[in-house]
Amino acid sequence: MSSIQVRPYTLSDFEGLLGVQKEAFPPPFPEELWWSRNQIEAHITTFPKGALLAELDGIVVGSATSLLIAFDGKPHTWDEVADHGYIQKSHNPAGDSLYGIDLCVRPSYRGKGIAGALYEARKETVRQLGLKRFIAGCRIPNYHEYANQLDVDSYVEAVEKGEIKDLVLSFMLRQGLRPLQVMPNYLEDEESLDYAVLVEWRNDQL
Repeated sequence: MSSIQVRPYTLSDFEGLLGVQKEAFPPPFPEELWWSRNQIEAHITTFPKGALLAELDGIVVGSATSLLIAFDGKPHTWDEVADHGYIQKSHNPAGDSLYGIDLCVRPSYRGKGIAGALYEARKETVRQLGLKRFIAGCRIPNYHEYANQLDVDSYVEAVEKGEIKDLVLSFMLRQGLRPLQVMPNYLEDEESLDYAVLVEWRNDQL
């Protein structure tokens, strides 16, 4: 069987990365929300260790982008922490936490362990850099189905208990991440009703 290769991406990978975005977010998803060449270049020059892609049989099948922050627990939006996708103003070289702003897998390759491999690579980055944690703002795309029955905190608790399956949060829990707090107005997202859950994986070597 072929094995998944995870490595830092470079500007020469742009077309492959764009292909992942196009397949994962086809029209009517706005093209201007796909990663641009300028954003990819900013990721590589600002924090190359946080710019990862996954390959299978020479095909770019997934990507993940992260930056360093000094975690203070304050509520924030995706645009604030991601510097609108450029990370140049929000990346803190002296930060204590790796913050994931994006992970994307080609739909035709889902179920093959690609997202899991990218998360393992992120954990290894945390270990190598001696950081305290990996954190991310996690979408809860199934929440809109339960919003008339449960407030958002109750929904997150039910997903944690395994009573409800959420497409993204349940996956995050399987990766060993745990919810820290709910953040309203994190990202324009109809399915999640604009909520995100800040999730954390603590460095298991500290």
